[in-house]
Amino acid sequence: MSEEFMSVIRRPARKTANETATNEAATNGAATDGAAESPSPGRPVMAIPAPTQKKIRLMDLRPDQIIALMGMLNEKTYRGAQLNHWLFNRGVRTFDEMTDISKKSRDYLGETVTPESTLRLEKDEAEPYGARRFLWRLEDDLFVESVLIRQTGHLTLCVSSQVGCRMGCRFCRTGTLGFTRNLTQGEIVEQLICARKIVPKKDMKITNVVFMGMGEPFDNAENVTNAFQIMVSPQYQAIPRRGVTISTVGMTEELKRFAEDPTLRCRLTVSLGAANDELRSELMPSNLKWPLDKIKRTIAAYQKLPSNTSSSWMTFAYVLLGGVNDSPKHAKELSRFMTGIKSKVNLIPFNPWPGAPFDRPSPQAIEAFRGVLVDKNHTAMIRETKGASINAACGLLVANQLDQAKPPEGPLGASL
Repeated sequence: MSEEFMSVIRRPARKTANETATNEAATNGAATDGAAESPSPGRPVMAIPAPTQKKIRLMDLRPDQIIALMGMLNEKTYRGAQLNHWLFNRGVRTFDEMTDISKKSRDYLGETVTPESTLRLEKDEAEPYGARRFLWRLEDDLFVESVLIRQTGHLTLCVSSQVGCRMGCRFCRTGTLGFTRNLTQGEIVEQLICARKIVPKKDMKITNVVFMGMGEPFDNAENVTNAFQIMVSPQYQAIPRRGVTISTVGMTEELKRFAEDPTLRCRLTVSLGAANDELRSELMPSNLKWPLDKIKRTIAAYQKLPSNTSSSWMTFAYVLLGGVNDSPKHAKELSRFMTGIKSKVNLIPFNPWPGAPFDRPSPQAIEAFRGVLVDKNHTAMIRETKGASINAACGLLVANQLDQAKPPEGPLGASL
């Protein structure tokens, strides 16, 4: 919940016409029968920011918090349901467009809260029949990106969860940014809402969302959780739960929470990079805290729960780096890691960028790597590269802000 929402100060209820007349008379020096009525003791009232403070941004509150907020503002609680519909379903960003709310209430709410968006579309570029990249400017003039991916019969939106990333994966260009800040719930949800507004109605619908853009989603767990709940709610964005994929370097605490909580059920992907700890630690410093054995034990324990069926299958993402982790030996290590886990693996040939420390493997090496896995009866798919020509492919998102980034604090960031 926002600091503005928690910083509570007392505010009287809205005055009735009689109270207003009484106060005006008192101001003009006229005699009155008594002082204006005070708010009822204990009546829930809202903390209103002082004039110098920012208004509360509704998009950064959960739907239930907005309903509670209406009670604190002495509004009817159904007003919260109306606001939630306009904000999270219709994507409306001005009170004037909320036509089923009286002007008096709109004016009153506008003194304290705002439905405004924090995203501004800075750049929109597309490949023919491939990916479409959106560059969003945030309120503090930082940037994030999301990518629209055209697939057979539907569109998938890849969303960001942080400005930069503190994980420091060496094969990911976003990792070169370091970490600046987490995105808010509203900034995450609005990537979907704004993209849906941009896509022509005659085009296919966005039916899938993947948290594979800038940042480690589970490093921003609270805001990602809240955004996910809005995205999948039938009342709001109505993305099918099985249409949402969250990718992680393997933060086992959050991986366990999402895997076990039925209200958070979605598809999960764990990025590996290598299937031996020595090499994985070189490529992904996060392995020092969440090593392979810990990740495997977390997944295996989850999959043994009686409530879990086919939805508990795990997807692994393995970025193939030429001459680094793409040999048959590495494929056999990956096979051993996957054994005993209901899983499949997406093989992602490295997408180079200027100055990158790795090369893309040869087509022959890619096929040979996959062949080893298939011979061991694993499901292994080679991810088709989309968006490389517009820097929108996997591992390339940097939001044109390398000069604004803060370097990581230590090898994994200060909070890990």
